[in-house]
Amino acid sequence: MSINKNAYLRYQVLDKCFSNKYRMFFIDDLLDEVNKALEEFNGDGSKVERRQLFDDIKFMESEAGFSIPLERIRQGKKLYYRYSEIDFSIQNQKISDDEIETINSALMVLLRFRGIPQFEWVNEIFPKLQSSFQDKEPTEVISFDQNEYLVGLDKLPTLYKSITNKSALNIEYQSFKETEPKQLLIHPYYLKQFNKRWFLFGLNNKDKLIYNLPLDRIKSISQSSEKYIENTTLDFKDYFEDIIGVSFTPNEKPIKIKLKINNEVTPYILTKPLHGSQKKTVTKSDGTIIEIEVIPNIELIQLILSYGDGIEVISPESFRDQMKKVIDNMNRKYQETTK
Repeated sequence: MSINKNAYLRYQVLDKCFSNKYRMFFIDDLLDEVNKALEEFNGDGSKVERRQLFDDIKFMESEAGFSIPLERIRQGKKLYYRYSEIDFSIQNQKISDDEIETINSALMVLLRFRGIPQFEWVNEIFPKLQSSFQDKEPTEVISFDQNEYLVGLDKLPTLYKSITNKSALNIEYQSFKETEPKQLLIHPYYLKQFNKRWFLFGLNNKDKLIYNLPLDRIKSISQSSEKYIENTTLDFKDYFEDIIGVSFTPNEKPIKIKLKINNEVTPYILTKPLHGSQKKTVTKSDGTIIEIEVIPNIELIQLILSYGDGIEVISPESFRDQMKKVIDNMNRKYQETTK
């Protein structure tokens, strides 16, 4: 049952009138009460006609509405309206099974945000709603791959507001490779989650390059008085369609990469494509050839390696050589005697 805010307000007013045991509400009285509430809510001029009111009453009486037990009592030549059941109110009606199912589905989606700052209320409200809609503690049947203990999550609200408000930031940042943190003046543009980590993308004021900063490596954030430089060249939504993960080099173009998938891995790759551009080109007795069009990066290499010997890079030669060097280094480490 989809109800807009004005209709919901009208139903609430009518419900109060029908529940009133001490006053007779004729159709004109109901119309006055409804229009008074609408004008208080929306301002002068927000009114409905009698025809709309009759339609509202008809809807409230229907099964699609609230199935209200309404009686019409004659008083002279006019009728007044009242609930035939003394304690009835649409506020007291039980939620239907379909509505409970919809609410529970929505709650499961909200649980994806559990652990993210400003969504603490999800942890508080979820048990209350569940206890209201369930006779017993439900068995959890769905799980989301969300790291609610990730370092840096507390910085998400500040970064999000800075992007939407277009304000530059002073960021103290220390990568895993550095022994000391460094100060950066960043013009923030975009937030992205990948592999259970959050990343900030923004323009470094010093070299005017786009930086990719993992939130767990950001030590502190403060607002800068520097004038914000807007992003006019890079559409992040489009850009991420050309890569796997978050690592990128500005101005690089996607290339076509052919991969040979052995028969054991093929069903997994076909049902869970490596990338949205994936196409199957040739099927052979010993495997399948697929093609993806992406910008090569470290995440692509790691993804291919995660399938072990199930995936082989066929072309281009430059990327095949890059993969070969990584594999040779791995092989060399395993050939060395363990100390």
